[in-house]
Amino acid sequence: MGNKVVHFEVIGKDGKKLQEFFSGLFGWKIDANNPMSYGMVDPGETGIGGGIAADMQGGSGHVTFYVEVADLQATLTKAESLGGKTIMPPMPVPGGPEIAMFADPEGHVVGLTKAGSMG
Repeated sequence: MGNKVVHFEVIGKDGKKLQEFFSGLFGWKIDANNPMSYGMVDPGETGIGGGIAADMQGGSGHVTFYVEVADLQATLTKAESLGGKTIMPPMPVPGGPEIAMFADPEGHVVGLTKAGSMG
């Protein structure tokens, strides 16, 4: 069995508007009651949790999925050997998981989470 997708992000210019859009469209419960207004999407019983927020760097936004792996650095090294590029080395998110990011050979950014660190 392959590694599973465990989280997604929708980041854009207006985080609150995106939160309202996806909540209204899909009936998602989104909790943005935190200092960064990062909207945590409640996955319910069978879904994948995610986050919806404003782009803190002022960019146009992106959609990313996160895959759970046992070893972040080993996965980044393997991605590079297959033509990918490390975008963000392993780092802990304050109060959250340990994550990393890479770009595939066409530049699509994919996130990684260390197994067991999502909480």
